[in-house]
Amino acid sequence: MPLYLWTSYLPDNFDPSTVTEAMIRDIDVMNEELVAAGARIFGAGLAPANSAKTMRAQPDGNVLVTDGPYLETKEHIGGFVILKAANLDEALAWGRKGAAACRTTVEVRPFLERTQEDNQHIPGIGQD
Repeated sequence: MPLYLWTSYLPDNFDPSTVTEAMIRDIDVMNEELVAAGARIFGAGLAPANSAKTMRAQPDGNVLVTDGPYLETKEHIGGFVILKAANLDEALAWGRKGAAACRTTVEVRPFLERTQEDNQHIPGIGQD
């Protein structure tokens, strides 16, 4: 079954204190539905973008490490789910539920198609 990356975006000035009990309940229900359907491989929220470290390869072969996200944007990835779905329409249906539950923008992107042989180092994650 194809795999999809579902990312949720938060504004850079996101205030965690605005998260309500109703939102948490909706997110919990959605996660329970994902697990019950066998659609969620893994999902997690991320620390704020300002906690990121960015590594850039330099021409001399060294790697420069800098504080903060690679891009300066008005939004950042707040969380993600690796999703197993029969097709893009099914993945988008889950994405709609995610956008509604999280009250955020959600992006759904397919992983490049790979075979189980390509993914032998990650047991059980290969597309079937």
